Formats: sequence, structure tokens, C-alpha cells
Amino acid sequence: MSLSTKPHFQAEEDEITKQGDSYILKPRGLSIVWGNVEHHWKLPKKLSKGDSNDPAELKQVSWLEVTGSVSLTPTKTYQISFDVELTPCAFGWRDIQAFLMAKVGKRGKYKWTKVKVVQDPNVGRFTIPDKTSPPLRIEVLPASVDNMLHFGLYEVWSGKWKGGLKIHQANVTEVTSTLA
Repeated sequence: MSLSTKPHFQAEEDEITKQGDSYILKPRGLSIVWGNVEHHWKLPKKLSKGDSNDPAELKQVSWLEVTGSVSLTPTKTYQISFDVELTPCAFGWRDIQAFLMAKVGKRGKYKWTKVKVVQDPNVGRFTIPDKTSPPLRIEVLPASVDNMLHFGLYEVWSGKWKGGLKIHQANVTEVTSTLA
């Protein structure tokens, strides 16, 4: 890594796809702490929009922070998730508690849910949070001046090294329109 390169990867807006009031954030549409450091992460190559289905692959970090931001529609409710998998040589996930966190607006209050990363690399692709964890849903109030959703997958507290996680995409999915 040259001295002029920043260690953290900043999201590329053209890697975020809007479908109705839902969003898909491909790996290059996410901001990844230490994402530009080759011994920590392997990011998919930059191609034309939508050409790459390659995941971002975590090689090894002690600080997992993968975040995204999208502008949401007021009076709607959204659910946040990540599509991931573990490589056969994944390590450091046993007894680790990760968190999925989200807030609306820079001054919003975070909502969060504890998530487990599946220990068995033979499972293949799976969703965080899985069915054993509560879904992370966030409502955008009608009076929201700042309706930007800030969300992420975090494991920054244990100090343990972990690796072998592939992130295929993050999803922000409209689930209801119950607010008025």
C-alpha cells in the first residue's frame, strides 16, 4: 500500500441499486474499514456497473466495520440484512458476538440486534441476521428532515482476529407502510 492510498474503502454510489423502495448494496457500494489494505480484505475488481457478482472477502481483521448509507422514503419501514458466507478456512468466529446496527439521520438513535456468524463453513451462503436473531427493522418518521439510513455490520469489541467472511451484498428492504 502506498502512503497516498487511504486504508479504508469508501462506498461507490454506482454499486447501489434501487428497486422500488428497496436497495441492494454490492460490496463496492459499502464502506469497509481497512478495505483498501490487501492483507485485510480482497475487494472485487471495479467493472461496469452490475458486472461483478464477486464478494468482498475478509482475510483477517480484529476490527470488523462494514457500513452503508441510502436515502429512505418517510412513513415506511425497512429491514436490513447482509448476504454472506464463510470460506472453508474461516477463523475467529466462534463465541464472537457481532452487531447489526442502523439509524435514520446523522443525529438518529441507533437500533441494533446481536447476530451470530454461522460457525459451519459448509453451510454456504446465509443471511445476517439469521432466523434465530430478531430482524433489524427501522421506521422513517413522517417528520424526518434527514431520512438518510446509516447501517452496518460490526464486531469491534472483542479484539479477536477473524477472517474468511465473504460479503455478497447488503439489503435494505421495504417491509410495510404502517406509519401515517
